[in-house]
Order: sequence, then C-alpha cells, then structure tokens
Amino acid sequence: MSVSGNKTEGVSGGSCVVKDQARYDHYRIYNIQFDNEEQIKLFQQLEEQSDSLTFIGHAREIGQKLSILVAAHRVADFADLLETYKLEHRVLTYNFQEKIDRNMGEVLPEDTDVSKYDWQHFFHLKTIYDWMDDLASKYPDRLSVLDMGTSTQGNAIKGVKLGQNPANKAIFIESGIHAREWIAPATATYIINELLTSKDERIQELAKNFNWIVFPCVNPDGYKYTFEHDRMWRKNRQLFGTCRGVDLNRNYPDHWNSTGSSSDPTRYDYAGPSAGSELETQRLIEFIRGHVEKDQIKTYIALHSYSQMLMFPYGYTKDHVSNYDDLQEFGKKASAAIKAESGREYVSGNLFETIYPSSGGSMDWAHAEIGIPIAYTFELRGPPDSQDLFILPAVEIQPTASEAFTAIRTIVEAAAEKDPNDSRETCELSRTCRK
Repeated sequence: MSVSGNKTEGVSGGSCVVKDQARYDHYRIYNIQFDNEEQIKLFQQLEEQSDSLTFIGHAREIGQKLSILVAAHRVADFADLLETYKLEHRVLTYNFQEKIDRNMGEVLPEDTDVSKYDWQHFFHLKTIYDWMDDLASKYPDRLSVLDMGTSTQGNAIKGVKLGQNPANKAIFIESGIHAREWIAPATATYIINELLTSKDERIQELAKNFNWIVFPCVNPDGYKYTFEHDRMWRKNRQLFGTCRGVDLNRNYPDHWNSTGSSSDPTRYDYAGPSAGSELETQRLIEFIRGHVEKDQIKTYIALHSYSQMLMFPYGYTKDHVSNYDDLQEFGKKASAAIKAESGREYVSGNLFETIYPSSGGSMDWAHAEIGIPIAYTFELRGPPDSQDLFILPAVEIQPTASEAFTAIRTIVEAAAEKDPNDSRETCELSRTCRK
C-alpha cells in the first residue's frame, strides 16, 4: 500500500494535514472459489509468500469462497494466476480507496459535542469516551463508567455498567477487539443508548431485570490507528522489532495458537509471543475474573464484523460444548428474529464449523476457562461476499445495530425462559465437558 503525507480533506469538511496515512488506490477485492486441492495448496502458498495480498480468511476446503484484497501492482499477476489455474472468481471492488475515502467522510471530528452523538456517523475514541462520561452525569443512578486500565500505548479501556441491582444476572458485551471493524463499537454504543432511552417495554424490562456491562473498544490503540494512519489495521500496536501488533482475539489462554493463528508477527492473525501476553488481553481477563461471580455474569457477547453470523464455542475444535443444543437453539431463534426484523440472513452455529478454525479467542476463553455458559461471537453486516469488507457505510449503522440488539435480546430471553444458568453445576459443566 502507498503512504501519503499530503494535504487532504479532513473529516469535518476542512483541510488538514494527514501524516503517514496508508492508501489503497486501485486495490481490488476478488472473491474466489476453490474447486480442487491444487488450488487450495496454491493459495496457501501464496498467502505465505506475498505481503501484497490481504486474505480475509485462509484457503481451507473445496467449495469455499474467499475474499482477497489485491494491491494495485499485483493485479496483473493475480489475474494471470486465476486464469492459469482456472479459479472461479468475481471482482467485487476495483478501487478500494474510494470506499475508505467515503467512510472517512462519515466520521465526525474528535471534538464533536456529545449532544450530536448519533448512529449516522462514526466517532473517534475520545468522542465515544466523552459521550459515556456525559451519560454517567445524566443518569447517575442507572449508569456508571468503568475503567479496565490502560492499553499498550497508554490509552484507557473504558466501558459502562447499566443497572445496579445486585440480584440481577449480568450480560457482558465487548467490541472493537479488531480495530478496523468500526461497526462493532458503533453497535455497542447503540445498545447502551437503547437500554437507557428506549420507550419499548420489552427493552425497558431487559434494562430492569439484567445488569449490562459494555466495553465498546477493548483495543483502543488499534482503533485510534485506523482513524489516524491505516483504516485496515486489525491488531493492537505492540512493537516486535520491525513490525507491530498482536491479534488480540488469538491471544487468550485457551488452546492458544493451536489452530487458525500464526506465530509470525507480520501476519494479521499473529497470536503473540505467548498466551495472554498482551496488556489488553490481561486487562479483560482480570476484569472478568474479578466480576464474574460478584456481578453474576452469565452471558458473554463479542461483537465483530463481517459475514452475518451468530457463533458459539468452540473455535479450535469440532467437539461440542456441553450446552451445545441450548446455544444452537438460542442462536437459531436469534437468526429468525433478525430475519423477521430486517430480512437479513444470519447463519448460526459453533465457530469452528460456521466460519473457520481459530484458537485463543475471548469467547472460547470466557466459556471454557471462566465458565460463562451463554457465549457468542457476532459477525455483523455485511454478507460473506461483501464489496465493502470492513468499511461498512454509515447508513448501515442503525439497522445493523438494531438487528444485533434484537439477536441479543432474543438470546437473553430464550436463556431466561429455559434458565440453564441457575445452578453452579451447569457452570462447572461448561468449564470441563467436551462431548
């Protein structure tokens, strides 16, 4: 990708100097399909050999479709490869930078007054935190600001707790672990706002009967970097010699680096030098361990994008969790609720079988190591063959966030009806049983 230090249009409409900003001019997105083992092996080799191709996933199986972002100077070579090996494919986007430019134009300035906070724009980390502080001053009896501590680069990892009834069970929501997935923090703040201000009796009941702990951005360094330098950055900002970053959702101490992750610091899914090595990972682990019993955290939701999936453990194995049938049932109900609301199709299933194998994820850790029985990872809009990848237009924020909250409400209500979380025995089973 090229680097620009030129003067550009600022997101507030004025002119500003953008230093060292990555650009993706004339990068193309290809969506390819594998029809034989030779093609799969070829693209596995290609991913290892080239830093000019950004794979959105890994080549794994016959029939699989995979999106790849191809640098402009590699387009001719890549097109020749597709023709030579007869790969079925589509070009989804011919100039990826156009999507980034449009997206950056949907960001309000960092010093935007919090009274203008909405779900038609994207916001800087500082603006999100200012908005949460403002909510705490407006609703002191209903909401408090939480601080996990600081990140690798010294940024606060802040969240909120809604509801103060110690008898209530709690739902924990984390988002923004992958920096470029802007729709995830936007969805998290939408949920906070709905729980505080909705006139819908069903939502008011959820706000009353459950406590909610929401951390919109658990990778603040990476999130800031996507606004200031590289819109497609995924990892944290830890330094490893000549490169930076650990994929925080491969860094948790549960079957760490056993599948679907890398030991190479240059890779997007680098698992880190050791399990739980990263400060951001440690902050969340400490927080959950300190609050899971005290706050009765029975549900763990991790918000991501994209692909429209509602997934539960495990990511590292096909083995089923002890409450697989319940999680499958709740997920299917949630998918049906989204379909009824927006017409969007969301697939539900365990992570390993639904998207791809991965290990060291926060959801698996929360379920297997901590014993939180209801655990899901949401992949929000767009669809698996999205032309936007992670650059979802701002017009999609409100409908995406609404259907995600509908899914969470459906899962929470279905679990409450069945009440599989009441006994300590169920929690113990979710820690240890693998059918």
